[in-house]
Amino acid sequence: MSKDIKRERIARRIASELQDGMVVNLGIGLPTQVANFLPRGNDVLFQSENGFVGLGPAPLLGHEDPNVTNAGSQPVTILPGGACFDSAMSFVIIRGGHVDVTVLGALEVDEAGNLANWMVPGKIVPGMGGAMDLTVGARRVIVAMEHTAKGNAKILKKCTLPLTAIQQVDMIVTEMAVIEVTRQGLVLKEIAPDTTVMEVVAQTEATLIINDVKVMEV
Repeated sequence: MSKDIKRERIARRIASELQDGMVVNLGIGLPTQVANFLPRGNDVLFQSENGFVGLGPAPLLGHEDPNVTNAGSQPVTILPGGACFDSAMSFVIIRGGHVDVTVLGALEVDEAGNLANWMVPGKIVPGMGGAMDLTVGARRVIVAMEHTAKGNAKILKKCTLPLTAIQQVDMIVTEMAVIEVTRQGLVLKEIAPDTTVMEVVAQTEATLIINDVKVMEV
């Protein structure tokens, strides 16, 4: 399966979690694709932590406005009724608990719902961004990521990289599975139609609680 197909599957599944009227923050990279797969009729207000609500789709080629970008510096549009403000107001929205869902990428997630997504020791990073605020400010945290990296598990018993947040992840969606984070541990809720429970278990270092597993709609 190509990387693009994997990412589309993940984004499409997460989009089905978003409900009409929600305020949603999409992290840079893969999470931004979620907006492309919203169910028709769902009126979701997307917030970008660099200072606006009403985030729209990417502009047509040649019609980009360099002054209108998302937090990852990608050109975007603002929908009618959108609003711009400074970073202080943006983080008031986040820290004040006004974001219903944040969708973030991850380098690692573990059994306790810990998240590592902002740096790898020894490598240059642009900064931690707003993820540390979003994980504690949003009412629900969904991780969007590929199940493995170069054949290595990313869903671990315990994160090895510097943590972004402690016990804040609510759901993990990969191209292979949907996993819910609970106080009892990681519950395997869904598997992709082209995989099996045993394959998911083999690609996951963390222990998975397996009861009633459904097939993911992709």
